[in-house]
Amino acid sequence: MSLTKIKYCPGTLAEGFATYSPGCLRNLFGGKRVSHILQYQQPLYSEEVEELFMENRKRISISGVQEKLSFILEKNVLRLTKEGEQGTYILKPIPRDLKKVEQVPANEHLTMQIARQVYGLNTAENALVFFKNGTPAYITKRFDVKENGGKWGKEDFATLAGKTKQNAGANFKYEYSYEEAGLLMQNYVSAWRVEVENFFSLVVFNYLFSNGDAHLKNFSLLESSGGDYLLSPAYDLINTKLHVDDADFALDKGLFTDGYKSESFNRSGHPSKADFIEFARRIGVADGRTEKLLLPFLEKQPLVEILVGRSFFTQPNKRAYLLMYNTKRNYLRA
Repeated sequence: MSLTKIKYCPGTLAEGFATYSPGCLRNLFGGKRVSHILQYQQPLYSEEVEELFMENRKRISISGVQEKLSFILEKNVLRLTKEGEQGTYILKPIPRDLKKVEQVPANEHLTMQIARQVYGLNTAENALVFFKNGTPAYITKRFDVKENGGKWGKEDFATLAGKTKQNAGANFKYEYSYEEAGLLMQNYVSAWRVEVENFFSLVVFNYLFSNGDAHLKNFSLLESSGGDYLLSPAYDLINTKLHVDDADFALDKGLFTDGYKSESFNRSGHPSKADFIEFARRIGVADGRTEKLLLPFLEKQPLVEILVGRSFFTQPNKRAYLLMYNTKRNYLRA
């Protein structure tokens, strides 16, 4: 893409910006004037830079299939971390071996923005950033790093469930149900009645926006300043259906441990409002709260269409993304 044609903030997608808007700079970079163009060429275009990136990959501790690079903000410039440095940002370049692979950064960025701006979900700060040749990458601020460089306690749900590759095999992060995941919070979160509502909304969002990779390691608890644990900001939200032919849910058992399906689910092959009402009941969402929590997802949200239109997707993928959203919303309303 041409970096001279940017019309929307690559962070918030606000209209009328050729770079990051003041709001994006404040939330993502502490108010520093950071360029949306990195000082690096795309890794594969330079042997020297590729070597730098390969060395950086060895040091990052966050797991996941998608390549993740550790970055730090030095004065007003984003750069790769050096040995011994604590990164404060994660950068995801375009991955490999997926359909429409060049659209992955725009997809994750858009989906994260919709989660926050439309549905009010607590998400990690994020934006798009661009290599010198215009190739996009997704960047997100680490929420587990304190301002003094220390770390907040963080436990993903695979750890909470006691599942590892060693004791549960290669698919350890998928062999579970969202019901079991939701019930984990009663054991580890003192304010679980509040936090389980946030978990419920996140599961509904992932269904509505076809995130088929919401596995156990993509949910976490994060230490608060008070020393207790709350659901962490949401991360790794992406419409996976655009890139792989996957199921409605990442977890093998789906919503329920016992395989429960509503009549509507049995008819259509997809969960509906009735399934999510039962799901909410089982994980402990208070009576009378479920309908209110579901309402924003059932209603058509005009801002979804606006943000998709402003996104860095190609036109065909904008149409595909909206079609998937509307299809899932129809299943949900059934």
